[in-house]
Amino acid sequence: MIEQAVILAGGQGKRFRPLTLTTPKPMILFHGKPFFAYIIEMLKKNGIKEVIILTGYLHEKIEDYFKDGQEFGLKIKYSFSPVDDETGTRVRKAKNLIADTFLLLYGDNYWPLQLDELFRFYKKMNTQGLVTVYSNIDNYTKNNTFVNDKGLVEVYDKSRRASGLNGVDVGFFILRKSILKSFPEDNFSFEKVILPKMIAEKQLAGFLTCHKYYGLSNLERIPVIEEFFKPKKVILLDRDGVINKKPPKAEYIKNWSEFKFLPGAIDALKLLTKKGYRIILISNQAGIGRGAMTEEDLKKIHKKFLEVCRKEGINLTGIYHCPHNWDEGCFCRKPKPGMLFKAAADHNFDLTKTIFIGDDERDEQAGKAANCKTISLHQGQNLLVIVKTLA
Repeated sequence: MIEQAVILAGGQGKRFRPLTLTTPKPMILFHGKPFFAYIIEMLKKNGIKEVIILTGYLHEKIEDYFKDGQEFGLKIKYSFSPVDDETGTRVRKAKNLIADTFLLLYGDNYWPLQLDELFRFYKKMNTQGLVTVYSNIDNYTKNNTFVNDKGLVEVYDKSRRASGLNGVDVGFFILRKSILKSFPEDNFSFEKVILPKMIAEKQLAGFLTCHKYYGLSNLERIPVIEEFFKPKKVILLDRDGVINKKPPKAEYIKNWSEFKFLPGAIDALKLLTKKGYRIILISNQAGIGRGAMTEEDLKKIHKKFLEVCRKEGINLTGIYHCPHNWDEGCFCRKPKPGMLFKAAADHNFDLTKTIFIGDDERDEQAGKAANCKTISLHQGQNLLVIVKTLA
């Protein structure tokens, strides 16, 4: 297992001036805490025991804040190099501190790391390295990477001009230290020199993820990152079988008269609202795809449902549904996690810190695929009983 993370944090952050005239970009505050601190906390949560920070510009600001890392529950060391040093040079200069296998990331990119899952894929691929690639389901930015169906990166285009790309790299590399033997001695970019070589040799795996990343790439991103890091509680709920009585298999709730709240459901939603949860419904509605009902029918049902919620003082953040038939192979129909990822991208929350409650195996599989804390209601179990146990 990987226990060391190496973080590139030496750039000047010129696009963030005047904020970065006196502060390194990773130290920009969000809710009173540096961006970098959220990364350190995430690494600690994933079992990282040692962090090597590759500093440069205003390095003392980072060192004074994190010191030896004891306050953050891990060990932190520093490798300083001049501001003009490029990424590859910074890594090379830290070679005496680097472990045999290490996680390499950028200090201005946050991604909800699931290191166990990442490492399993790396071991399976048996390549010199791995890069994490966001599938860009919300068109958050322009793609720069193509990962083939074998899990290998075929194209890495920093200019983002190539066609047919299917994701954007977010860093979070897993690398073997032995790769440093191929590093040139002059000042060089890891991305421009080493990655193309690894791709040509079929030694760079691409871990495709639908978990959105949050990068300090420009000033316009700050409000989005601010919202993402804002302390919040989010709960995702299946509809049929959790909120209302579930129809028999292959039958559907086609109008409001057929929608029957389960005992305790309204009280559960009211209690979730009182506890400060953002409530989002996630529902398969194959009846639309099968022609048993229309989108308009579903809108009318949900309009009535929302009227009840407003009357009862229930705050509902959103409703997501999949209209496709069972055999259409879409990414949104549970057990696929597409609706969960879409909700997270739309509302800027972290699925790894989110609860999903469903009532069948498909819900459980979707929740686990999205790395949620997943709770299954057993037959006859009341949602209110579960909600009462939540903080």
